[in-house]
Amino acid sequence: MIATRLRQIGLLLFAIAISGIAFFQLFARVYNGFPANLVTALVAVAALFIVLWALLLKFQPYASQQILPCVMLLTAIGTMMIARIDYAKNTSVAYRQLIWACVALVLTCIFIIALRDYRVLRRFSYVSMVVGLVLLLSPMIPGLGKEIGGARIWIGFGSHTLQPGEFAKLFLAFFFAAYLFNHRDQLAVGGRKVAGLQLPRVRDMGPLILIWFASIGVLVVQHDLGTSLMFFAMFVSMLYVATGRGSWLIIGGIAFVVAAAFSVKFFAHVGYRVDGWLHPFDAAVYNRKYGSSYQLVTGIFGLASGGLLGTGIGQGHPGLTPLGNSDFIYSSLGEELGLTGLMAILMLYLIIITSGLLTAMKIKDGFGKLLASGLVFTMAFQVFTVVGGLTLVIPMTGLTMPYMAAGGSSLVANYILAALLIVISNEANKPEPEGELSNTMQYEAMEVLNERNAQKKSREARHSHSRQRTRSDPRSRSDSGSDDAEPATSSFPVAVSSPSSPVPRSAASDPQAGGQL
Repeated sequence: MIATRLRQIGLLLFAIAISGIAFFQLFARVYNGFPANLVTALVAVAALFIVLWALLLKFQPYASQQILPCVMLLTAIGTMMIARIDYAKNTSVAYRQLIWACVALVLTCIFIIALRDYRVLRRFSYVSMVVGLVLLLSPMIPGLGKEIGGARIWIGFGSHTLQPGEFAKLFLAFFFAAYLFNHRDQLAVGGRKVAGLQLPRVRDMGPLILIWFASIGVLVVQHDLGTSLMFFAMFVSMLYVATGRGSWLIIGGIAFVVAAAFSVKFFAHVGYRVDGWLHPFDAAVYNRKYGSSYQLVTGIFGLASGGLLGTGIGQGHPGLTPLGNSDFIYSSLGEELGLTGLMAILMLYLIIITSGLLTAMKIKDGFGKLLASGLVFTMAFQVFTVVGGLTLVIPMTGLTMPYMAAGGSSLVANYILAALLIVISNEANKPEPEGELSNTMQYEAMEVLNERNAQKKSREARHSHSRQRTRSDPRSRSDSGSDDAEPATSSFPVAVSSPSSPVPRSAASDPQAGGQL
């Protein structure tokens, strides 16, 4: 145990050392000194990270320890680049970003202490849905919502703005996990089979259709392509995890293609993004007044100028790219850190995503499995869309890199996301107590009991049906010679489980019983 603790604190101190070297190089090369406000804020952030690590040892001792150092490194690298662009543009975004990092760390500490059992979130599934939808639609309130950069996804308080969609994704993830966990049996029931594709029943497609329309609504009303894509992809992926049916992915993909074709034809802002993706270097697209590809082209040139090893910290010109500290921070980092630095950044994201997926695989509770997989997929989808948009793999979506891009709401929301993964991983890695029935054994025993009950109910139903048919048919009564003469029901195969059976659902849905998908 001592060796494990030393390895854990060693990882965090290594991350702090790497971050310190990066900032030292930036200050020495660009600022020619050490700005007092930035240095003070950096020391405060490092101290809060150590406090958070200590709280994890106390309250979540079995939690994954790989997530925290990776989050710290990503935050430090992103803030370093924001400070670099601040010097070029004479702004102070980096200091505000560090203040937001302190706020996010304090909230994470409170979250780690207060939320000992994540399953309490399941009780507030519909409350989470209402809160998520209110947050999502709040930018449309007159006088409260603000339109920035053509997208109405902000709410403003004086000179301060907040992007509520970042928090809405967390609440909707809670609702999706609870809803799918409670209705997975109905969703897993097969309908008709068409062209080799097992279609779900029409009445079970309601949630998918509802989310599809909600995503289109966000796209139409708020002009936010990235958020609408992220919500739809999150729900479809969690639906697949809940039911294990690949047909849901195909149906979701078809719905996405239909919506994309419709959006490109009827919504100008989507058409501009697709046009910029297909013809970014076309003079007509580049010089267009609205929907120009100028920003994308400058970002691509920044990536290209970085080469394999980059120009070095403080040696490039990332300030030339509009929004180089937020939407295009990945290209800014590519210019000064090169392809090698970008691969290292992607590895940090990959470690977080892998830790989340391992947690989803280990956890026995179905709600936790769905919640962890949904949160991890949301992060993976966000990283993929940003990197894919900057490398012309897909059109730009307007999403930002988690933990790195400038913006307080995004930073706080993603820190809470990491805290949730940490809390779930603590439950997944917790050793089973000796001398008592473990969660795994209880779960397996519950499955066997459910299977036996389902077989018993199926036999009783067959016997009852056979008796009714024999009594109502005189010919079969005369052939059998007795009311009790029935077909050899015991020779028929018996369904081991039934989606309509109340026993598996009720037992498996009990979180204390360790229900699993």
